[in-house]
Amino acid sequence: MRSLHIDTAKTWRGGQNQALLTVLGLRELGHRTVLVAHPQGELRRRAAEGLDLIGLAPRSELDLAAAWRLARVLKQIQPFIVHAHDPHGVAVAATAIGYGGLGIKPTLVASRRVDFPLKLNALSQWKYRQVAAFLCASDCIRQILIGQGIPRERVVTVHEGIDLAHVDAAPPTSVREAFWLPTNAPIVGCVGALVEHKGHRHLIHAAVDIVRAVPEARVVILGEGELRDELTRMIHELGLERHVLLPGFRPDVLSLLKTFDVFVMPSITEGLGTSILDAMACGKAVVASAVGGIPEVVAAEETGLLVPARNPTALAAAVVRLLGDRALADRFGAAGRTRVEQRFTAERMVQETLDVYRRLRA
Repeated sequence: MRSLHIDTAKTWRGGQNQALLTVLGLRELGHRTVLVAHPQGELRRRAAEGLDLIGLAPRSELDLAAAWRLARVLKQIQPFIVHAHDPHGVAVAATAIGYGGLGIKPTLVASRRVDFPLKLNALSQWKYRQVAAFLCASDCIRQILIGQGIPRERVVTVHEGIDLAHVDAAPPTSVREAFWLPTNAPIVGCVGALVEHKGHRHLIHAAVDIVRAVPEARVVILGEGELRDELTRMIHELGLERHVLLPGFRPDVLSLLKTFDVFVMPSITEGLGTSILDAMACGKAVVASAVGGIPEVVAAEETGLLVPARNPTALAAAVVRLLGDRALADRFGAAGRTRVEQRFTAERMVQETLDVYRRLRA
């Protein structure tokens, strides 16, 4: 089945990775896929080998020139499905399809990976009416859309997945050696963009209690974003410079993750949390906020510990518990790996996505 996929983001985050896994997975199954991505974006760079690629950078949701260019691409390729992986992509795709004269009229599908409601302005209402099906990264997201009045038959849960072969192929890189940390330092690791909803400020506050209980512990937060300066000030004001690190974005994040002792996701909101899936695939025990789709991933007291969001005290207590009980952490880590193998592989995600395509076209 021919499909065209569009993601307009320039940055690289979980959504772009899921878009790439979908495109590569469909191609592996023998389906022609075309990827439309930002010409200077990380997604296009990573997808550059062996794929049909088209660069497109809409300046806004109402970029009619970009939509016209996309309409010409649709007329040439004649895809059965247009899959928009971000909100700007939905607007551009809906506008392009609306120009008409395409021969085969493609069916518009939209991924939804965030656990907050759709915008309700006039443009958003129009573009989302053009969507035949929303592929929700979690049941939590699906229920939010249904609560907004989207018909149940147009809202499908397709849990995100990860490429286990890719995870397994990443060679371990010692966090301690990479950042000149003491060889016996327990590593509490976090991976995520430095943005408000990831809740890093609460992890930094929790670090005060973590270090008080485990003085040699280090908290390593991998990622880059708009809150770097603010988080750096917090670390300084709390006197945590020796214990909390912000190394920035690392392309070898999987390799570093393999040498964490405990993985933490302190999010305030979270559609699902693919970084948690990566950590579980690496056999790491998880401490995470009980928000959004996270409880669909982390089985409490089985693969990790769930705590209330915005609660540094509870977060610290859960981390200290795992640092102090290596056997428990190892048991959670092994169970997490099994859970990913059974429920959260990229192959399963791609097959369920293809099933939705086929149902819509039938």
